[in-house]
Amino acid sequence: MMTSEERYLNTCPVGCTASLDATPYVLPEGALLRCHACGQVISQCSEARYWQSMQEFNDPQGTLPVAGSEQRRIRRSRKFLDHVAKLLKKTPGEIRLLDVGCSSGAFLQTAVKLGYCAEGVEPAPKAAATAQASGLKVYQGLLQEAHYADGQFDAITLFEVIEHLKHPQELLQECQRILRPGGILLVGTGNAASWSMSAMGADWEYLDIARHGGHISFFTPDSMGKLAQQNGFSVADIRTRGVRFYEKGSCAKPVYRIAKLAGELLNIFAVWLDKGHDMAVYLKRI
Repeated sequence: MMTSEERYLNTCPVGCTASLDATPYVLPEGALLRCHACGQVISQCSEARYWQSMQEFNDPQGTLPVAGSEQRRIRRSRKFLDHVAKLLKKTPGEIRLLDVGCSSGAFLQTAVKLGYCAEGVEPAPKAAATAQASGLKVYQGLLQEAHYADGQFDAITLFEVIEHLKHPQELLQECQRILRPGGILLVGTGNAASWSMSAMGADWEYLDIARHGGHISFFTPDSMGKLAQQNGFSVADIRTRGVRFYEKGSCAKPVYRIAKLAGELLNIFAVWLDKGHDMAVYLKRI
């Protein structure tokens, strides 16, 4: 069994000092741990395994959509952007947006096409180079290294970033600094309080660091709210979607089809109750 000294995470990433209790969800790295105070769930993976898994992101393809999925990605990105504009009460042309962890620039491309003044930050050199080669304004490195001026942006987006971080407070504090008062920080991540996790437990693919490099920290609406409050934000809106009972290929095809249909029907209620496995949290800078 791995000791606390070998684990990459030993304390709650939200900043709680409460105990970390073992959950029934057992991964190859050991049982997931849950913060007794805020409900945050964390992996017991080692530091070496974490950094090994993160190598997958230094890829020129990055998050560019595969053939046939482009329009679906554009529609989804537009929904996020439209809601950001609604919360800000501004038109796209009035919004300066920064996409942190922009990878090869798929989301940025949509934002620019819709008229947003958008740029990005990406630490992986190969993915950042792809974004830059397509004409996007992207800083290669960490957000803190870019040294943006105070209050420079109206909106910041963090898609599939926060679940990789040992100290997410540091990133939120930097976002708070460079956002204008009333600015919006959109955080996209998995929902550890979802019906999908309750149903699949350790079989939920989002928890699998072998399939999703760097996934070590799993938020709930409650733990995200606490993190926001501690770092100068209020929760403007939380939206979740998606219900699954089985991953594809993990059961007989007829069972999977029935479970998929049931998940689609239950998604209506998951949206209302914040129980979907895909979570978008809109935070407002205080």
